[in-house]
Amino acid sequence: MSAGQVLGANIRAFREQRGLSLSELARRSSIAKGTLSQLESGSGNPTIETVFSLSNALDVPVSELVTERTTPDVVLVRARDVEVLSSNAVDLRLMRRMDIGDTVLEIYDQRVRPGAVQTSEGHPGKEHVLVTSGQLRVGPVERPYELGPGDYVCFPGSVPHLYETVGGEVSSVLVLEYPKH
Repeated sequence: MSAGQVLGANIRAFREQRGLSLSELARRSSIAKGTLSQLESGSGNPTIETVFSLSNALDVPVSELVTERTTPDVVLVRARDVEVLSSNAVDLRLMRRMDIGDTVLEIYDQRVRPGAVQTSEGHPGKEHVLVTSGQLRVGPVERPYELGPGDYVCFPGSVPHLYETVGGEVSSVLVLEYPKH
C-alpha cells in the first residue's frame, strides 16, 4: 500500500470510529472537505501542517495516521522507502513508531531548509531534537534555543514553537513523545 493510501485509510478509519462526518472533520481540522475527500481516497498530497491538523482534530499521534501496523522482530527502514512530509521549511520522514507503556514515541529524520521558519501552535506531548549537522534555532517561540551538531533539547509540544536554521541546511532527529490514548 502506498503512503497516500495508508494515510487515507487511517483518516477514514479514525473519522468513522469517532462518528464524524467528512464535513465535521473538515470543520475541526480547518481543511477543505474536498481536500479531505482526496486524502481519504489516497490521491491527495498532504503537507506537514495538514497531517498535524488532522492529528489534532482526530486526537491521535501523527504516526497513527501515516503508518501501517506491523509486529516484526527486526525493523529495517530505508529512507528511500519513506514518504517525505514537507512544509515551507521542514522535511520529515517518519522512521519508526514505538508504543511503550502509556507512551507513544515517533522517530523522524528531519531536515530544515534555510530561509524560512516552521512554526507550530502546539500539540500534545513533548518534542526531543538532536542536531546531527548545521545550526538550528528551535523551541518555544518566546525563548528558542540554538543547537549545533550533537546538541539536544526537549520541550513541551503544547506551547507555540519554531524551527529555523542559523545559516545552511540542518539535519536532525526529531522524537515526538505523546501520551497513548
